[in-house]
Amino acid sequence: MANPNRMALLTKMHKVLKKHYKPVAIPDRPVLEHLLYACCLENAPYEQADKAFAAVSTSFFDWNEVRVSTVKELAEVMNMLPAAAAAAANLKRVLQGVFESTYSFDLEPLKKQNLGQAQQRLKKLEGATPFTISYLTQATLGGHAIPLDKGLMQVFAVLGLASDADQVACVVPGLERAIPKTKGVEFGSLAHQLGAEMFANPYSPSLHKILLEIAPDAKDRLPKRPVKGAKPKEAEAPAEASKETKPKAEAPTKGSAAKKIAPASGKKPVAPQKSAADERAGAKKSGEKKKAGAVGISKRKPR
Repeated sequence: MANPNRMALLTKMHKVLKKHYKPVAIPDRPVLEHLLYACCLENAPYEQADKAFAAVSTSFFDWNEVRVSTVKELAEVMNMLPAAAAAAANLKRVLQGVFESTYSFDLEPLKKQNLGQAQQRLKKLEGATPFTISYLTQATLGGHAIPLDKGLMQVFAVLGLASDADQVACVVPGLERAIPKTKGVEFGSLAHQLGAEMFANPYSPSLHKILLEIAPDAKDRLPKRPVKGAKPKEAEAPAEASKETKPKAEAPTKGSAAKKIAPASGKKPVAPQKSAADERAGAKKSGEKKKAGAVGISKRKPR
């Protein structure tokens, strides 16, 4: 059995949601179309999902043309969704997986299988997420499952009904036991609308008001808007480190242009000192020049 406090909180959540939202009934569709619609509905309001599914259904010749279209093309058609690219990618991958497994676009045989087998087959489809599988289970396979997406999982985390590990696994312990199957569709549609608001704007005051109405102790867990102009400490450390470790200017190498540059000061460069051997050689050459000059003078004829 689920924790009594958890069950009481989920029951209260259902009552509060009925005050703020209207339940949405599941229309009659083929199994494949339920799955494709769920790709549009994940993290999106019902109105936007309806428009996106209608746009995809009417903008292409058939599901095969949708399958061979690019994600960019599909995302442009589904641009009213808050996460159009992700929805388009999942929808395309689902169609590709269905076609490769049956060489058709028909999932009606899933109704004839028991629930466990049908769910296992859906899990093998690329693009099928926990949300889309739960939606299909609830909509047409006769099972009891509350569809959970990112926005709704964040709601349950704020309410204290889902841990970090639960968010990763996309599960809420005791949810299906606390909400009976007869109320599953109603609760699922109401909770989805709250989750879509959370996904669109987690800082909305009206959203926070509903969350606190469900769980008054959730104030400290409400999403908080980042402070403008605040700089993380990690970002400041490298700047200081760069000042301390500023590299020194390298000495000019031999033959480099830097060696030919005159000194910045006005002083003349000091000539290098001659060694003793150089001075003796210079004196010897000077003496030889003087001797040669004297010989030249002595050979001149007197006038």
